[in-house]
Amino acid sequence: MMPLTMLNIGETGKIKRIGGNEETRRFLNNLGFVVGTEVSVVSAIGGNVIVNIKDSRVAINEDMAKRIMV
Repeated sequence: MMPLTMLNIGETGKIKRIGGNEETRRFLNNLGFVVGTEVSVVSAIGGNVIVNIKDSRVAINEDMAKRIMV
């Protein structure tokens, strides 16, 4: 298990755990980051990560991406 930030561009992983406080987990859940969901990295610029998840493209900052374990 490793944070989402460790995936290279083009790699795909399955979400295994989401850390952080309740508010952070709820925010990520609303964006589609749910345990068991496939996520692929499209781009990573300056720590910010753009991912494909559930047929959507979502940008999250490095702090949020570090809380998502794949």
